[in-house]
Amino acid sequence: MTSVLTTPYAQLNLKRFPESANNSLQAFDAADEYLLQHLSSLQLSSNANCLVLNDSFGALAASLASHFTTTSSSDSFLAKTALYENLKRNHITQAVSFVPSNQSLTGNYDIVVIRIPKILSLLEEQLIRLQKHITKNTLIIAGGMIKHLPRTAGDLLEKYIGSVQASLAQKKARLLFCTPQTLTAANSPYPTHYYAAHLKQKLINHAGIFCREDLDIGTRAFLPFLPKNLGIINAADLGCGNGVLGISLALLNPEAKLTLIDESFMAVQSAQDNWKQLFPTREARIYACDGLANEAEHSFDLVICNPPFHQQQVIGDFLAKRMFKQAQTALKQGGELWIVGNRHLGYHQQLKNYFADVQLIGSTAKFVILKAVKA
Repeated sequence: MTSVLTTPYAQLNLKRFPESANNSLQAFDAADEYLLQHLSSLQLSSNANCLVLNDSFGALAASLASHFTTTSSSDSFLAKTALYENLKRNHITQAVSFVPSNQSLTGNYDIVVIRIPKILSLLEEQLIRLQKHITKNTLIIAGGMIKHLPRTAGDLLEKYIGSVQASLAQKKARLLFCTPQTLTAANSPYPTHYYAAHLKQKLINHAGIFCREDLDIGTRAFLPFLPKNLGIINAADLGCGNGVLGISLALLNPEAKLTLIDESFMAVQSAQDNWKQLFPTREARIYACDGLANEAEHSFDLVICNPPFHQQQVIGDFLAKRMFKQAQTALKQGGELWIVGNRHLGYHQQLKNYFADVQLIGSTAKFVILKAVKA
C-alpha cells in the first residue's frame, strides 16, 4: 500500500500512529480522497475558516492546512498525535489548531469537513455543539467508506444541521452534502448514566465512550478477580474508559495511588467525573495520552488493562501489543500486569513475548483474566 496521498491540495507522505507492522494499513482512504477532490472543485476563499472533524491520522487537515485557516477536532489523542507527526513529516509550517472533543469550539466556520465516526453518539454530540458555530452559508460535507456509513449518520445530520443529499459512490466511498437550516438549538442527551451495582453509584458516560449504556462484558468478567489489600502501591488503569476498573481497584486498595489513562478525551472526562463522585477527597492522576508513553520506567507496581481490539474501523491486536510492551517498561521488577481478554485472541502467548511469568487467574465462558509478572 502507498503512503503517499496525492490530491489537488498537496502530495503528502502520511503514516498511521501508532505505526503498525501491517503494511496494508494506510493513513488515508478513498473517503479522504473523495472529500479533498470535491472540495478542490469548488471556488473556496483562502480566507475561509475550516473545521475538520474525526480526521483519523491527519490526512484531511494536513492537506487543507496550507489553503485555509484549519482547525481539527476529534476524540482521539492518537489522532491528534498522528496529525502533528504528519504535519512535521511533510514540513507543513501552517498552524493547525486541535480541539479535543470534550472541549468547546470557538468562532464560526465557513467549511466543515466530517469523517463519520464509528461511535454515532460522538457524531451526535459533535453536531449539537457545531450548531452554534455555523451559518446558513457554511459548507458542510461528511464522508466515509460505504461499509462504515450507516443511514443513521445522515439522519443525525438532518436532525441537527439541515437537509442532506448523498453523492454517487466513488471507490466504495460516499459523501453527504448537508445544507444548514434554521433549527431550534438542541439540548444534548449526553452524558448518559448507568447504575453500577458493585459501586452503588450511577456512572457518568460522555458521548464518545465505548459501552456507554452498561458495563461491557469484559469489565464485568474482570471485576471479581481484581487484586485487593495490596497496601501502598502505585497502580495504573491503562485504557480506563469511564474509569470503572480503576475506581473498583481503588476501593479494594484504599492506600493505592491510582493513574487512569485513555486515548479518548471523552473517556478521560467520564473517568474524572466518576472519580470525583466516588472519591471527593482522594487524589488520582487521570489524563489522555498514548498509553503509558509519558510514564517513567520502573514506576508502577501494578497495571490493569482491558485492551481494545480495534482502532477506528480496523480490528486487530496491534494496540493491545503496544499496551503490553508499555506496561512491561513502566512496571517495576516484580510488578504485575493484569488483563482481561477474549479467549480466542491468544493474549497468553502474546504476553510471553514481554513477560517470563504469565498466569491464568480466572476465566469465564468467553474471557480469560491473566497476570504477567515482570522479572
